[in-house]
Amino acid sequence: MVPGNGSWPSDPLDCAHRTFAWLTTGPSPVSVDGRLFDYLPDRDIPIDELGALLMTAECPRRVWDQVWAHLILRARLERKQWTMACVGLALPALRRIARDLTRQFAGDPSDIHAEILRGFLDRLDAVDLDQGRIMIRLRWAAYRAGLAARNAAMDGPTPRPPGFWSQPPPRPFGHEDLVLVRAVAEGVVTETEAALIGTTRLEPVTLSEWAAAFGVSYAQVQRSRLRAEQRLAAWLGVADELDAEDDPTGGEATARLAVANRQPFASRPRSVTKTGSRDRSDQAFRSGLFSGGQSASSPTLAVTSCA
Repeated sequence: MVPGNGSWPSDPLDCAHRTFAWLTTGPSPVSVDGRLFDYLPDRDIPIDELGALLMTAECPRRVWDQVWAHLILRARLERKQWTMACVGLALPALRRIARDLTRQFAGDPSDIHAEILRGFLDRLDAVDLDQGRIMIRLRWAAYRAGLAARNAAMDGPTPRPPGFWSQPPPRPFGHEDLVLVRAVAEGVVTETEAALIGTTRLEPVTLSEWAAAFGVSYAQVQRSRLRAEQRLAAWLGVADELDAEDDPTGGEATARLAVANRQPFASRPRSVTKTGSRDRSDQAFRSGLFSGGQSASSPTLAVTSCA
């Protein structure tokens, strides 16, 4: 039986959801061989169950890249259902990005959702499977595509009935995430470094929790963030001249990010003393692989260890 009733949904992400449901319904759902991967059960695993297994706290980070590399390779070779399988596994993350980007967007978000999906699919064909951190780069591509579409839509004129009407000024859209996205685009920091800064500076996640979640040392993560923040701080000193043209509140967002970056490392606890806290943090990072983490205003990237 085909899942869902009624007319075909008009929103691209809803269409993707319904199509993915087809792949996981019936006596022969699309599955992967768990024997090909570490940690996973030694049997055929339906694709929806695979997503749930990857989000468990016990699943090692390396398995995420193993699975995504396998699925993307099959999508490139066979297309069809395997491309849709990749979209379906990433769909919760894509929906979170869509919600964040259109939270205060008054128009029809379908075009923005379509661009988020397009950005993900374009990167699916081009992402380097040997570099690791695959889902992080797919998420960034989707976010950047959706952000560009949202900004283009907000820059356009507001439809008005015939006659003379006053027009309100454009809504400011400055946000620390935009500063980090711009810094990545300019090559100032890597996607991983931007995610590390955004998560541990702008959200209630400590360096200790980050390090514990990914099995690396506190000192290693601290050094990585310090080096990235030094480059970012130097770049912020010369980037303000772009703000007036590109972002009415870019200077304010830049200042907030700069203040966050000047907070001393000593303000962060160096250890996780409660097992429950670590488990919740670990789960938050792993759920970020699909659901975009815990931030209410911007997509949080689940990032692997920083060398």
